[in-house]
Amino acid sequence: MMKNKFPYKSILIVCSVNTARSCMAEGFLKDFFLKQNLDIRVKSCGVSSHARDGMLISIDARLAMEEVGIKLSENSLSIDLKKHPEILEDVDLILTLTEKHLEEIHEIFNINSLEILTLKEFAGEYGDIEDPSMKELEGFREARNKIINCLMKGLNRYEF
Repeated sequence: MMKNKFPYKSILIVCSVNTARSCMAEGFLKDFFLKQNLDIRVKSCGVSSHARDGMLISIDARLAMEEVGIKLSENSLSIDLKKHPEILEDVDLILTLTEKHLEEIHEIFNINSLEILTLKEFAGEYGDIEDPSMKELEGFREARNKIINCLMKGLNRYEF
């Protein structure tokens, strides 16, 4: 099967508050592209009504990613997309963790020109990756595994 060359230069990962799922996805993609020696920018942010600037990444998200050899910065702080719409200016692809996040982006911003998919859609599947908060480390491991699985399924459709 012929694979297309990966067409994106800048990816934005969006979840509710940008302290767990989107941070794990961002960390995985940055690590993946670094290992491929590719200059593809990856950022993450939150879009829900309770998203805030300046929140620390969940310790459980950091621990879950360290278990697979990816270190998330202890100094990273959450970004509320509603307060920073300029982030959308240089993005080629937006990946959301749920259908609700995708709908919120369409409701808040007028961005019909961008490709916006859920992580599951990127993988050729349907459904959401649920929020692991309040589910202890095991919940974060489960979310991490689903995130990585979806990203790898989507990435494997392309040539690098």
